[in-house]
Amino acid sequence: MSIFERYLTLWVLACILIGVALGAVAPGLFATLAALEVVSVNLPVAALIWLMIIPMLLKVDFAALRQVGRHWRGIGVTLVINWAVKPFSMAVLAWLFLSVLFRPLLPSDEINSYVAGLILLATAPCTAMVFVWSNLTRGDPNFTLSQVALNDAIMIVAFAPIVALLLGLSSITVPWSTLALSVALYIVVPVVIAQAIRGLLLRRSSAALERAARLFQPVSLAALLVTLILLFGFQGETLLAQPLVIGLLAVPILIQVYFNSGLAYLLNRAVGERHSVAGPSALIGASNFFELSVAAAISLFGIQSGAALATVVGVLIEVPVMLSVVAIVNRSKPWYESGARVRRLKHRAAS
Repeated sequence: MSIFERYLTLWVLACILIGVALGAVAPGLFATLAALEVVSVNLPVAALIWLMIIPMLLKVDFAALRQVGRHWRGIGVTLVINWAVKPFSMAVLAWLFLSVLFRPLLPSDEINSYVAGLILLATAPCTAMVFVWSNLTRGDPNFTLSQVALNDAIMIVAFAPIVALLLGLSSITVPWSTLALSVALYIVVPVVIAQAIRGLLLRRSSAALERAARLFQPVSLAALLVTLILLFGFQGETLLAQPLVIGLLAVPILIQVYFNSGLAYLLNRAVGERHSVAGPSALIGASNFFELSVAAAISLFGIQSGAALATVVGVLIEVPVMLSVVAIVNRSKPWYESGARVRRLKHRAAS
């Protein structure tokens, strides 16, 4: 992990301060930027989102799907967590905390929007940073790559229906045309572009692809930070009026991260999966594709919406929370490998 990635939370905090300050000093500029829309898509933010997502997708090799059967236990556990548990557990937590427990502390007209933002945050599994987390836990790189490729393939067809279902259950009107446009713009098109670039680079050499990935990584992070400045510039007045909102939104996010990572870790141990698979499985099961969730929230609810703000809170706490999960996974390795089924399968593989 680079120094820039390691201290991403500090850069995000700096962007919050810069964005809020600029929003107060130059409200006309942000009003002009917010008005640059075509079919409910904000053009400056859309360009920045592409700069964020496409470099990350360069790392994804869909040919890795051929390896899925080699790690079927870990793959199965992660799929259950990512697609059958995490979106729904977040919907329940968002309703419990934002609509019930924290209702008196939040602006009543934004509560549904906050809930929608948290649902969007939890519905898309992380694509890029999980490679960093997997490396920190000495995870099996083949498992991580095949799991990410499979999740990306599923995301193309499952993201919109799950979001629509959960927003409907939360009594939030779903603009289907806008949701479909978000999936096309921020999943399908970036995947196609990234895979085309990947193919062209691989025709030269694998080293060319690695150099391009390293070159574009700072561009991706810079685009993320500029996007955050814009978002907090648009949200400046709300934040100054309700500074407690960010802390309240962080509560259900924190709970769902630890719940889903812990559940994935325990399920992998129960089925006897190796620790080098269980670690990345837990991290993939808990982390979020926040770049996509930010883009979808802006498209569906607007750049100044509570949904956009809720997804940005996920960015704010991503690195420190995931690093804490990495630490738990690493320190608990002796306990994990003391499990009877893990020992038996490890012995069988050795013999």
